[in-house]
Amino acid sequence: MNKHPLSNLIALGEGFTTEFKRTSISNLGREICAFANATGGIILIGVDDDGEIVGVGKHNELKSRVQSIARSAEPPIAVDVESIGEVLCITVPEQHSKPYSFSGKFFIREGATSQQMGRSEIREFFFKEGLIHFDETPCTNYDLERDLTPQIWERFVRNARLPDGLESRSALDNLHLTKDGKMTHAGAWLLCDDITGYTLQAHVTCAIFRGTNKTYILDRKDFSSDLYTIYEDVIGYLQAKLNTALIPHARGRDERLELPEDALREALVNAIAHRDYRSTANVQVHIFHDRVEIVTPGGLPAGMREEDLGIKSVPRNPLLFGMFYRMGMVERVGSGIKRIREMCRDYEVAEPVIEVSESWVTTTFKRPIEEVTPQVTPQVTPQVTPQVIRLLSVCDGELLREELQERIGLADRKYFRTDYLRPALNADLIEMTIPDKPTSSKQKYRVTEKGKLLLAEVEGAQE
Repeated sequence: MNKHPLSNLIALGEGFTTEFKRTSISNLGREICAFANATGGIILIGVDDDGEIVGVGKHNELKSRVQSIARSAEPPIAVDVESIGEVLCITVPEQHSKPYSFSGKFFIREGATSQQMGRSEIREFFFKEGLIHFDETPCTNYDLERDLTPQIWERFVRNARLPDGLESRSALDNLHLTKDGKMTHAGAWLLCDDITGYTLQAHVTCAIFRGTNKTYILDRKDFSSDLYTIYEDVIGYLQAKLNTALIPHARGRDERLELPEDALREALVNAIAHRDYRSTANVQVHIFHDRVEIVTPGGLPAGMREEDLGIKSVPRNPLLFGMFYRMGMVERVGSGIKRIREMCRDYEVAEPVIEVSESWVTTTFKRPIEEVTPQVTPQVTPQVTPQVIRLLSVCDGELLREELQERIGLADRKYFRTDYLRPALNADLIEMTIPDKPTSSKQKYRVTEKGKLLLAEVEGAQE
């Protein structure tokens, strides 16, 4: 810094990142500690409270005393000290081992003053106020030499849309995913094979429940690779488990998910990006008969109120959120809730309900559950469930029960039999290939003429 930037800095006056001291360095440890616990700052010795330069002498002696004071903090604080004319300029860079103490006390910058706080208060305060973002802190159990394999790096380059040929260490440093040679938590979550090895609760759990409560679980799966892969795998799970309709067009037919996929993607990425990773809970996706819930641990971040949802965005994990934006997982910063609501309206389904508590944020999509009632001849069953229609749509030929179950994407055999297979058999929409040996290991199933007629009528009704 030279005299011109110094004059500009003084003109701005004291504030959150600037402190003036006339000549005395009393309480200097307090000020350095407070800046280190915040975002850094500059202390000017030789400037009075009104911004007048009064100067200070014996710079070399003062520099030595300043460094000694900074080193006596716990942990020691690195500062830069330089002479600019008659003024001694102490620059306290943002530190990464917060909180810091001086003489056994903790200090935080509040406006233009430094205030003492207790350790537990200051640490929680920092997290709540976003002065420390957990995703930016070092992940101590991530070993760059051991854990950053060529396969993991290549996958990350592809997912993050980086040009080929980049040197991994410098690229990670430029992306701020590493700091001082250590991987951050955000980096560990994006560059791993098993996220639970670095943050146990960072995985996502999906579950299907019978009916409208959690009494009986039909299927459950935990996803615990890297966050990008977890995101895509959960979307794949929803695609497989939710109902679809067949939409014919000139080139064939497409499947239309019962809920807008883009809205589900937006809600899921919000849950992963904005959750509190210090919480012992994990993101959960619950599929009920009448709804889909995406449950995010941690409540709303500091600075956000329930009425702010859809209006403003305060990322709890800004480094991670920025990487999601680079990866194309976030389309427009700050537009998530608003876009979800718009997409649901365009899809002609109910807008999601968002419930907020101190510990959780739950986004609930109402499933458009309705009976399929095609206008067909009296010989065809007048009412069948979406599950039966789904079974008919995947049964193209003679298939084993396991093959049908795999195509639908169900792990629960009992649920498949009671909600898919048995109703279709009872309605004569599918039939056994070996009817006299119903329990044969070679038993296969095929669509009957009645089933083909029903499927054709359903597809025709959707045109």
